Amino acid sequence: MLTNVMLSTDDEALREKVSEFVSWVPKQLLLDMDADKVTYPKEFLQEAGRRNLLGLRFQPEWGGAGLPWTSEMVALEEIGVLGTALGCLYALVSIVGEAIHVFGTDEQKERFLKPLIKGEIGAAEGLTEPRGGSDFFAATTIARRDGDMFYLNGQKRFVVGAEGADVILVYGKVEGIEDPKKAMTAFLVERGTGVKVEHLYGLMGTRGGGTGRLVFRDAPVPMENVLGGEAGIGNGTKVFHQMMIPERMTSAGAAIGMARAAIEIAARYADKRKAFGQKIRSFEAVSFKIAESITLLDASRALNFTAAKNIDSNESNSKIRRLVSEAKKFSTDSAWTIVNNAMQVLGGIGYTDIFPVERFLRDVRLITIWTGTNEIMDLVIQHEFYKEFLADRPKGRDIEKDAAGADFTDEKVYND
Repeated sequence: MLTNVMLSTDDEALREKVSEFVSWVPKQLLLDMDADKVTYPKEFLQEAGRRNLLGLRFQPEWGGAGLPWTSEMVALEEIGVLGTALGCLYALVSIVGEAIHVFGTDEQKERFLKPLIKGEIGAAEGLTEPRGGSDFFAATTIARRDGDMFYLNGQKRFVVGAEGADVILVYGKVEGIEDPKKAMTAFLVERGTGVKVEHLYGLMGTRGGGTGRLVFRDAPVPMENVLGGEAGIGNGTKVFHQMMIPERMTSAGAAIGMARAAIEIAARYADKRKAFGQKIRSFEAVSFKIAESITLLDASRALNFTAAKNIDSNESNSKIRRLVSEAKKFSTDSAWTIVNNAMQVLGGIGYTDIFPVERFLRDVRLITIWTGTNEIMDLVIQHEFYKEFLADRPKGRDIEKDAAGADFTDEKVYND
């Protein structure tokens, strides 16, 4: 791939290691997940943990590898070829782990982060509610405090891993605090009393990840499970904004893994399949779809790498939010286009289960919706752009004056 120039020698070695793990994953597991015969593939996470492939970005003292975001993007692309469900379960260690790593106490890292990275326990995130999707602060899950114990009441839906996760990061508002942004708190809820999987969804794709609706009925959560401890009460808004980085970057990385797999299948097919006495890759209608797909794939990788590099460099929050949103939007939109192109190249056989492209099509559709729809990404991108753009003083040449009528200032009317 042309974007190999961005990778270090260590990244190349990591890619090989993750590729070996991906080759280990049994075909039957993928088929059984897609057929809803498997609802939570715990062995997948256990094996990834045994191979030290989980929580790559986190400090070695907690079991991580201390790698940068740029390296994690390499791993995510390789995992992505397995589809969205396994990609998401893999990413949840990075996502929930981020919250614990950044905001958690040492005791919480010992109890939750270490076993997550080892693959000994699974994680999920309870974010979306029936009455609040993109509107995060419309959440109605309430935490009532009684001494050093909270009792959680409410529900979260579309929770990947709901069926099998051992710990769930749940956002809820602490009762008695009026301002929703100050009331929002992140809880590490362990599966047990008061926590129930009320419904498992029948999904178009992304099957086998145990996606369900979680209901909390006076679920007891001790103070030590408040993310950040006592100091973490009301800190949920900060946690949420931080979490948008791993949620969206992992989506961007895994998306191009699926896209790459789909277009490689189509390219091989186009080089073998003949029509009218010649390989179909010789027809512009086919070859141009391959060309468009490879261009989108390389552009997605480059944007993902740029966003990751900015995160690693601790760039301004505004720039990071914009680039992360751009990466998520562009990579997932591109993946959707690429997989559709692959199916079009394959023709009718692509619509069958002879090739996995139809599964990729069902899987990739979701990632333009979750972790913030791509329309929400557009809102974030333009908002953060204007914030930076209008704050900067113009530098260099004033291009606006390079017009014949530039001095007719009466024509530049900005008000009604």
